[in-house]
Amino acid sequence: MSKKRPDEQRVVITGLGAITPLALTVHETWEGLLAGKSGVAQITQFDASEFPVRIAAEVKGFDPRNYMDFKEARRMARCSQLAIAAAREAVADAQLPQPFVDEERVGVLIGCTIGGFEQAVENLEVFRQKGLSRVSPFGLTASLPNMPSHHVSQIFQAKGYINTVTTACATGTQAIGEAAEVIRRGAADVLICGGVEAVIHFANFAGFIAMRALSTRNEEPERASRPFDKDRDGFIIGEGCGLMVLESLPHARQRGARIYAEVLGYSASSDAFHVAAPDPEGAGAIRAMRWALEDAGVAPSEVDYINAHGTSTPLNDVIETNAIKKLFGDYAYRIPVSSTKSMIGHTLAAAGAIEAIVCALTIEQGIIHPTINYETPDPECDLDYVPNQARQAEVNITLSNSFGLGGQNACLVLGKYVA
Repeated sequence: MSKKRPDEQRVVITGLGAITPLALTVHETWEGLLAGKSGVAQITQFDASEFPVRIAAEVKGFDPRNYMDFKEARRMARCSQLAIAAAREAVADAQLPQPFVDEERVGVLIGCTIGGFEQAVENLEVFRQKGLSRVSPFGLTASLPNMPSHHVSQIFQAKGYINTVTTACATGTQAIGEAAEVIRRGAADVLICGGVEAVIHFANFAGFIAMRALSTRNEEPERASRPFDKDRDGFIIGEGCGLMVLESLPHARQRGARIYAEVLGYSASSDAFHVAAPDPEGAGAIRAMRWALEDAGVAPSEVDYINAHGTSTPLNDVIETNAIKKLFGDYAYRIPVSSTKSMIGHTLAAAGAIEAIVCALTIEQGIIHPTINYETPDPECDLDYVPNQARQAEVNITLSNSFGLGGQNACLVLGKYVA
């Protein structure tokens, strides 16, 4: 059974917001995931014709003018625009009163790895080609990773705790876990939290191509992201934003809020091994999962579903599979494991946050989305990956993994809310 915390230390999820390669809302994203729809397509945000990788999971049809003043939007990076859009949905979904009853008790913690990188690059090009007088005064500030947190805080007048987590691919998971800790220690009643990334840019692609990390399945983009499949050849860069409203249980109860799920446990660990390659023994991943379960007071045998990091790289998928088997033993073969990245690619800082939203909805609705493009079993990846079709299941406790560059590991345990 999960750890029995005092009510004031219990943290619940009351609002969800998402902008993803599948859709511009949580509901439509969820429907796309259950249908096994892919958001991967040819790159449109820059000319990739000369690149060996010409596919990505872009957010489609996004117009910032639908969410904010266009003049203000022009001064922001795309990551901040996506964060504002997702925050509007999450706050509305939570039915938080506007303005907030106590704005000093509402905080913001949005993770972002690269920030408005494109703004910095474009400003540098302007300086080189047109000189100092043409450099934008907003270029530097727009490029900072903490700007999504700032803009959401400003728009909603959330004047409490604020922070930004930047831990590579573990960012979104770690942002939600740290936000829960802020509430547990009494520093806030409400946190708007999650992760955002918008890195569909030639310079970022050049770096990942040089690392040989990306799939080159250009002619069939919808089939390129294939976690745990024997023929996987790399991950797909994606973009998007996933945000949650977290509340202390007494605050949520007092206002009669809808509760999707409860944040039971969280942990982070370091591989202390290599800047890019994961520890081949998966020791850091195992520590993160074990500590998160211990924090939640949950036995491994109580986990009903694992949302895998599942990037579709040859190395990561085997190491994660082995880490799960080492921690869970024979029970690992009875746990459904699926990868959201099979449909929306790897959205970097947003990935863990979107996947936490998936876990909350899995608990609430009792259905597990599939891992698509799973066609040829890999003897080294031999767990139940929920291949290609969604599955009805009673899910009370979920575990979500995120493992990133620099040996950053984070794990989040969510559970069905029980009064």
